[in-house]
Amino acid sequence: MKLRKFLILTLGILAAGHAMAAGGHAQGAADAAAAAQDSELELKSLSVVVYDQYSGEALYAKNPNMQTPIASITKLMTAMVTLDSHAPLDEKIKITKDDIDHLKNTGSRLPIGATYSREQLLNLALIASENRAAHALGRTYPGGLDAFVAAMNSKAQALGMKKTLYVDPTGLSSFNQSTAEDLVKLVDHAYSYYPDIRRISTSGDYSLGKRRVVVKQKKKTRVYWHDLAFVNTNRLTRDDGWQIGLSKTGFINEAGHCLVMQAEIAQRKVIIVLLDSLGKYTRLGDANRIKRWLEGADGSRHTLARSPVSRGT
Repeated sequence: MKLRKFLILTLGILAAGHAMAAGGHAQGAADAAAAAQDSELELKSLSVVVYDQYSGEALYAKNPNMQTPIASITKLMTAMVTLDSHAPLDEKIKITKDDIDHLKNTGSRLPIGATYSREQLLNLALIASENRAAHALGRTYPGGLDAFVAAMNSKAQALGMKKTLYVDPTGLSSFNQSTAEDLVKLVDHAYSYYPDIRRISTSGDYSLGKRRVVVKQKKKTRVYWHDLAFVNTNRLTRDDGWQIGLSKTGFINEAGHCLVMQAEIAQRKVIIVLLDSLGKYTRLGDANRIKRWLEGADGSRHTLARSPVSRGT
């Protein structure tokens, strides 16, 4: 009888010990998961906003009101103002010497004297970030380049982009400036009301078709035909792991590497703005870090905001 009581007591103690151990492991796993989920997202870009289009809230913000050059992100506004003009997309536009970049001396695959449709120039400006294409769109706007830039700034004010200034349609000037918070408004509006921009900016590549090339060598002249193809400056548009609804990159030394996107991640439509990334691939790394972060979220993540930093005008 005493032996039976001893065995029952011993088994009870062992069972309780296992239960406590199991509970401890479960609680430890839960605590680890909670800690991982609550850990702050570390990004390399100097100014960032991750915006939930459904709730209208910033899921993450880092220096969101810092005013900084935005480089070719400018071309999103260039595309919107061009489409707002309702100028014929099939109208032919000639590339002239006025479209040459004398500020940064960037190159171009669009020769002086070549003629393209307005639609082709839109594709080249948004997909390949072609500066001559963007400048030609502004130059041929009703009223000329000055009227085009005025329309860009008027549109920005109408969208509530209070810290945004445009001085040219290319973004080559460092005086084209904005904030991550303002650019969320720009991307949200472009995604909501400009299906052409959505379609064009998310294309992985674009071709102008076969182009005639004449090569003169001493007494012989040879004529070649080759496909003039361009790839999207955002390589994520060619990544099957991403569902991107709108995209634009930008770079000049003063702005660093920039990227804005609308994307669907973990059944959530978000806008990602990354400004002033130091390295060429940093903005892509940040975008992928944000994707993994959102995919690991529980759907109730709070805003993680840091104090804004003032920079320039």
